[in-house]
Amino acid sequence: MPVLFKNEFYHHAVPRINEALVQRAADQLLVSTGMAEAELSILLVDDQQIAELNRTWRHKKGPTNVLAFPLTEGEDSAMAMNLLGDIVISVETAAREAKQEGLSLHSRLQVLLVHGFLHLIGYDHEKSDAEAVRMYNKERMLLQELTKKRRETMIKLAVNVDHVATLREARGTNEPDPVLAAGICELAGAEGIVVHLREDRRHIQDRDVILLRQTVKTKLNLEMGAAKEIIKLALNIKPDMVTLVPEKRKELTTEGGLNVAAQKQKLKKVIGQMNDAGIPVSLFIDPDSRQIKAAKDIGATFVEIHTGRYADATREEEREHEYELIAAAAEEAYESGLRVNAGHGLNYVNTARIAALETIEELSIGHAIMARAVIVGLDQAVREMLGLMI
Repeated sequence: MPVLFKNEFYHHAVPRINEALVQRAADQLLVSTGMAEAELSILLVDDQQIAELNRTWRHKKGPTNVLAFPLTEGEDSAMAMNLLGDIVISVETAAREAKQEGLSLHSRLQVLLVHGFLHLIGYDHEKSDAEAVRMYNKERMLLQELTKKRRETMIKLAVNVDHVATLREARGTNEPDPVLAAGICELAGAEGIVVHLREDRRHIQDRDVILLRQTVKTKLNLEMGAAKEIIKLALNIKPDMVTLVPEKRKELTTEGGLNVAAQKQKLKKVIGQMNDAGIPVSLFIDPDSRQIKAAKDIGATFVEIHTGRYADATREEEREHEYELIAAAAEEAYESGLRVNAGHGLNYVNTARIAALETIEELSIGHAIMARAVIVGLDQAVREMLGLMI
């Protein structure tokens, strides 16, 4: 393997690290710079370890964020041997810097990886102002390349069939049947079915959830408010997971994420009940650090990042801002030990970029697929969405 990766950092106070993300970023650096066959070593350490290296090799006291050790002196000899050398990164320092800069730990590690890599291949910002500018520009270019990367494992699609029930309830008849629709979605490749059982039963009914529990072959995700009646039903039916969402009687659709931080005791109790029944719980939240921390504190297994503001953005600057919030929140949640899903408002235009985020396992999409199904059929609509998520 061109990239040799070693993690010697196990400090419990720092978030976990997705080693696959770091290694893939390094692999892409090699490819982007025409060095796919070169060998690169990456070592993650703590402040004490990097401080010792800093003292021994640079005669400087204290820890630093990254050190680069070329294996051979001189660019020609290094390239001839295809051996670049070692990049050593302090996870402790990276975590502090990430917090100060409002970045996720993985984003900061990526910046330090690029910086160390450029030192290995001959760049040195300490030589002169001109060299510092040259190195900075190269760093920006390589970081932009890394953000374009695609995920190696396909993200899962969970289809929300609420709108099938909405159409049924509009006429008060027995069709279309959301249970039948769920089966078509699974046959087309969906790996999960989502339904929201509302207190007012405006679309999905108890009968639907009971039958879906019996027929869904992939995963049934029951969205619900933390109401006693719905909690009791969920405990009896035992879906594969529940997603707790805010619920307002007059809203057309869910308008935002749960304020977990403001109702920790109530939600913690519900999570405890579900966990005792063997049902993992996801919390539908806005891309907000405070809500992620609260979700972790009260024992949630998943969070589902609300993508509504990203989907609804009308200006490019606004859309970019919302995307960055989602990306950072997904990484922060992952780093805290939570599993991460996302959804709301995603369609055939805006989904691909969210689907490329490595830390998100699954997207929940309903309205766009059902609207497309009216034109091309449900099977085709699901397959077209899956095609965008590759």
